[in-house]
Amino acid sequence: MGFIAQSSEKFTSPVDNDCTNVYGSQFAARSMPAQRLPDHEMPKDMAYQLIKDDLALDDEALKLLAESSNKNIIDHEEYPKSVEIETRCLNILSDLFHSPVSNGSPTAVGTSCIGSSEAIMLAVLAMKKRWQDIRKSEGKDTTKPNIIMSSGVQVCWEKAARYFDIEEKLVPCTETRYVIDPVQAVDLVDENTIGICAILGTTYTGQYEDVRAINSLLVRKGLSTPIHVDAASGGFVAPFVKPELEWDFQLSNVVSINVSGHKYGLVYPGIGWGLWRSPEYLPKDLIFNINYLGADQLNFSLNFSKPASHIIAQYYQLIRLGRSGYTSIMTNLTQTADHLSHQLQEMGFLIMSENGGEGLPVVAFRLSPTQNVFFDEWALAQKLREKGWIVPAYTMAADCEKMGMMRVVVRTDFSMARCESLVRDIQAALGALAHLEIQNLQRYQA
Repeated sequence: MGFIAQSSEKFTSPVDNDCTNVYGSQFAARSMPAQRLPDHEMPKDMAYQLIKDDLALDDEALKLLAESSNKNIIDHEEYPKSVEIETRCLNILSDLFHSPVSNGSPTAVGTSCIGSSEAIMLAVLAMKKRWQDIRKSEGKDTTKPNIIMSSGVQVCWEKAARYFDIEEKLVPCTETRYVIDPVQAVDLVDENTIGICAILGTTYTGQYEDVRAINSLLVRKGLSTPIHVDAASGGFVAPFVKPELEWDFQLSNVVSINVSGHKYGLVYPGIGWGLWRSPEYLPKDLIFNINYLGADQLNFSLNFSKPASHIIAQYYQLIRLGRSGYTSIMTNLTQTADHLSHQLQEMGFLIMSENGGEGLPVVAFRLSPTQNVFFDEWALAQKLREKGWIVPAYTMAADCEKMGMMRVVVRTDFSMARCESLVRDIQAALGALAHLEIQNLQRYQA
């Protein structure tokens, strides 16, 4: 578990000399980024070598991922540098998500997780426990906690509510609105509400829920109801594509955030991050102080052992790409998604996702009645699979489960050239399915 510490390093300027040797570069003469995301990119060989050198106290690391796969992040005594790198990642994310600052130091605390699912479980536990502690201090009942969220939440939220005996109070999606309605959400708040979940990039359509509106309504009503932001995907997109968007610790009622290191964090699956606004929102009796690995350490997790390799890979990406690198990548992905969305719209599809960086680089769409076809999204998905494309067809969230839809998640390897190839294959698939319909109709008439 990492507690945020402030440092004076800036790491803001790009390479400004001609020396191509790692140790002759300006990067070797500076402290490693440990507090905030650097403004500029770092050459990949330099990022690799500097982290490799930093890990020398742990053991010889020939390849950052392969050779760090033996490291157990829970063992602070044996792998102290891996633990320090975890803290550096938390520092950087804390700064990226606008942690409050007290006496010159950020107040945020956090921990690495096995993906966003564990981070969400921990956040729900923290909200429930804090609510119970407050209720007990007031001499009130603590047996009926509830949590407010959209009916379009990812399944891990349903798991958290069920596993921890919390009532789900769902704001339904509609055929025209696929995200939480802020007014309906705040109207559901009662004395048993432990918090509201807001999603920065929904699973179904990639849209950002309006965290600022929820926060403003709560403040206007004088409610201190906590907000947890599920930024599993959007946490590594919005700060770079839509930096003016207010969704994080800038908002007074946002007490915790989760983000996935995989997906748009650009690390292989198996790493997530949970951050809390300050220790106040992380009840002390959920944190365990252990010393049987040789050193006193704090632990807040659902599991114990976990590999350090993905944490190290996350740090590599953060210092390798910097703010400018992430901005370039996420901007390119957004532009590709916008292009695909426009092409699908030209074919007559109904677009359910957002353009222009207002949501994730995800294109959610469905067949329109104006296309005048008898086949459905599942038939189109199957036809595209014949060409090697996996474009899932599925039903919308509860309350709209009769609505079929499809989704393309634009990832880093989905170039504009591949996008154009997909567009051509969709056009061809539509033509093939329409031709099949005509043949079936002719057979029926005959």
